[in-house]
Parts: sequence; structure tokens; C-alpha cells
Amino acid sequence: MAGARRDGEVRRRSGRAAAGALALGVSLALVAGCGAGPRASARKPSATSSSTSSSDTRLTASASPLEALPAAVPAALQPYYHQKLRWKACDDGFQCATVRVPMDYDHPGAAGGGDIALGVVRKQAFGSHRLGSLLVNPGGPGGSAVDYAEFAGMSYPLPVRKAYDIVGVDPRGVGRSRPVSCLSDSRMDAYTEVDQDPRTPAGIDALIRADREFAQGCAQHSGKLLGHVSTVESARDMDVVRAALGQPRLDYLGKSYGTFLGATYAGLYPSRVGKMVLDGSMDPAIDTRTSNEQQAGGFQTAFASFARDCAKRPGCPVGKDPAKAGQQLDALFAALAKHPAPAMGGRSLDQPLAMTGVLAAMYDQTEWPQLRTALAQAQRGKGAPLLALSDQYYERDPKGHYSNLMYANMAVNCLDQPSAATTAAQVEHQLPAFEKASPQFGASLAWAGLSCAYWPVKATGAAHTVPAEGAPPIIVVGTTRDPATPYAWAQSLAGQLSSGRLLTYDGDGHTAYSRGSTCIDNAIDAYLLAGTEPRAGLVCH
Repeated sequence: MAGARRDGEVRRRSGRAAAGALALGVSLALVAGCGAGPRASARKPSATSSSTSSSDTRLTASASPLEALPAAVPAALQPYYHQKLRWKACDDGFQCATVRVPMDYDHPGAAGGGDIALGVVRKQAFGSHRLGSLLVNPGGPGGSAVDYAEFAGMSYPLPVRKAYDIVGVDPRGVGRSRPVSCLSDSRMDAYTEVDQDPRTPAGIDALIRADREFAQGCAQHSGKLLGHVSTVESARDMDVVRAALGQPRLDYLGKSYGTFLGATYAGLYPSRVGKMVLDGSMDPAIDTRTSNEQQAGGFQTAFASFARDCAKRPGCPVGKDPAKAGQQLDALFAALAKHPAPAMGGRSLDQPLAMTGVLAAMYDQTEWPQLRTALAQAQRGKGAPLLALSDQYYERDPKGHYSNLMYANMAVNCLDQPSAATTAAQVEHQLPAFEKASPQFGASLAWAGLSCAYWPVKATGAAHTVPAEGAPPIIVVGTTRDPATPYAWAQSLAGQLSSGRLLTYDGDGHTAYSRGSTCIDNAIDAYLLAGTEPRAGLVCH
């Protein structure tokens, strides 16, 4: 099981991190966002297209434009905007600080539940031509921007690190910023093992019980915070951080869900946008069901690419015929459902954990060799390697402790949009479309649509477009075979933004910048350092 928006950058930043770009609810939790609709990702767009109309993902009827907030800062918020950051050394060469923000922007201060302290980290620029602060966010929701900034501050292209302070702010509810809490580690273990594709009434009941327990645990342990972790509120927090950093405009690089957060900021504060890069883009104009269905197609596309690569290797565990690789995977899943494979520490690999491990490896093609080995071992009854991939996805450490990634993931997603389904009957009605989009993964992502059905707080958001009228050029990056944020989403977002500029990476994996493409890195570096926009229609390989 899992959440509903996950980002591969979260996993790549360190050995302990997970996978994903948005994860999907109880059942999966692997994805990059909420959504629903007519399988745009199954109908792979042309890599040469430089823009799109709303028809590329068929905007849902509820999608209305996100409106900008008034330019003037309200008097009640002035104390937050005028605070000074007190930096101190931390984390081996970085500096840390905290920023206060109101829990409730409509009622700042004690009347709205008091303040939230956001954890902030930076790696200072060390070149002679300093350009200011570049905020970064890896996605999730739930991924730690503090952890990611510490990764980016040591690994981003040298010219960018020389010119910018690399800054990470854990969004409210995440990591060092009053984290959402839901389950004990042992109960989280049980949650991840629930059947993601129930075929019996008993299996459906077990999944619903798990969803209910998760929601009740979050209500018990997180209280009022659950009603104030929306993306809109986190975007408003970023504007407070911008002011505290002394920046007249926000320079920002967001990945996966971080693109949704950045686009939301641009929609609320178009006149305060500086240089903005949205990499591995989500489409805010589609609802949860559509997003989940299109994401199922994205993972199927990624698995097909893995199968083609695997077929060229000796001893490929899914066979030499890529067209039959799905059958080989299905056979393994069926065998593990009947007889889980022994793994480390007395644990075992069952079908739900195996599927999560496979999906986790789809985020980054450099993990395909590890996946080949893990699948081959699982076929021989040894579950440890594939279970390790699943643990990375969930951010479960060797001692059995989980980060709050999945808890924040669910909390943000369930607040941002209504549940994709509210009854098992609705899911069963949706199943054929999901299974058509992805024979291997579709059913699990369909059942993930129930994950917010029992949430203790009513959703405050809905699908919407983001025109961000008046913002300067915003670079939207899409990868053609991205599993978690299908390429059509980048096309759609670039088309919605009044100043959107689409940059395409024709390749595999989730997100593109700082992942090995010199063409992508050069284009984005030129934009960040000199404001030079990528050539219209540019496709990198």
C-alpha cells in the first residue's frame, strides 16, 4: 500500500530515501499526484510537441483557474513577513534556521491554532557572482526538502551552486516542520502488507479496515494540523520564506509534486515569481481518479521499457520476449500471494510488497540492474532484495522505523482533492478502465482511490487550472517515459501557464534535471544563471 504522490528525487537523494512521486493511498502510494480521467498517459504524446491544449488530458469540468491573492500583505501577516532568520551551523557544512508561519492564514496567531515552525536549511553560494537563494523541493508530497537541499547542495551542477544559496524548507506537516504522525511502526508494517488488488469480499473488507485505521490514527496523533497541510497553505508559507530570505522574487526548482507546489505559488503570487523550473510536472487540472488512471498507464509504459532492456540481458527474469514480460511478472505476484518468500530479519515478501518494490525501481533506470537481480532472487524463493526496494520506497530503515513521508503524503493529498472513490462498488466500476491502462498495476491504483474515503477532514481543494497571468517565463520539464508524472501532464501544465515553456527529455525515469542529461542540465543552467530560455520545441535525449 502507500500514499498518493511520490517522487524519485526523494529516493535518490540518499541511501535511506524511498521512491516515488506521489503515492497513491492505501493501495499504492507511488505516484505523483491526484487525478482522474481518460488515460492520457496510455496514449503517449509525441516527444516533439512543444505545447498542448487542454485536450491532451481533457480537463475535468470542475477545473477553474487558481486566482492570485492581493499583492498587498495583510496587516495581520506583517509580523511573519518581517521576521529575521537566525542561521546556525548544522549537518556538516550547512546552516539551519526556522521560520514561523500561521497554522491558519484566515485566523493568524493564537485564534487560528497558533504558529508552525518550519525547518529551513541552506548551503551558501561560494562564487563571486552570487544570484541569491534557490529554493528546491523534491516532491512527494511528504518528501523532505531539507534532506533534498543537502543532496542538491553537494551534487547540483557546479555553476549553479557557485551562484545560488541552495535552500530547502520542509513543508508544513513534513520532516522538520511539525510532521504529521499516524501509525506505529508495527502497524505501518501491517498496512504495507494489505492486499492491493483484493478479489474477494474478505480482501476488500481488509483493505477498507486498513484505510480506516490509517485515517483514525492520523486524526488521533495529528489533530488540527490535518486541516492545515494543503498545497495552497504550503505555497503561502513559501512566500513568507521568500520575504525572510530578503528575496523580492522567488527563484525555485521543484520536482514531481514540487511542480504542483511551485505552480500553485505562481498562481497565487505571479508578480513575485523569479526563475522557476518545474521538472516532472503534475497536472493540477485533473481530478484524483484521472490522475491515478493516467499514472497506471505511466507505470505500464515504464515497465515495458524495462522489459525491452531486460530482454537484451542474459538471464532476464521476465523473459526474452518483452510482450510476455507482464505474464512473467503476474506469475511471480501470484506465487508470492500464495507463498510469501522469506526475507531478512524474519520478515517475508508478499505480493503487495513485491509490487511496491517493482514500482519503486521504475522511477530511476539506474535501479533496473538491482530490479533484475531482485526479481530473479524472488523467483527462487528469496525475498530480501525485492523487499529492500519496497523498504526504500516507504522510507523504512533497517531497524523498522518509518519516516513520516507516507503520513504527510496522505494528509496533503486528501486535503487537496476529494477521494477518487467512496465505495468499493465505485472502484469495481472503475476497474476495467484502470486494467486497460495497465494490466499489471492498474487494479492496485484503482483501489488506491479509496484511500481518502474515510479521511477525518473534508477536502478543501479541487482540480483547477493555473494560468499565473503576469508571471515571467516558467520552464516546465517533461520526460517522455516518466512513470509517475506522465509526459502529457507537462504538456498540459505548460499550456495552462500563461508563460509556460515546455522542455522535453526523451528518455526513461522520473524527472530530468541533474540526472545525467547534459542537454537538459545545460538548458536549465543557462536559464537559472542568465535567464536564457530553452529553444522552443527543444527535445533532449
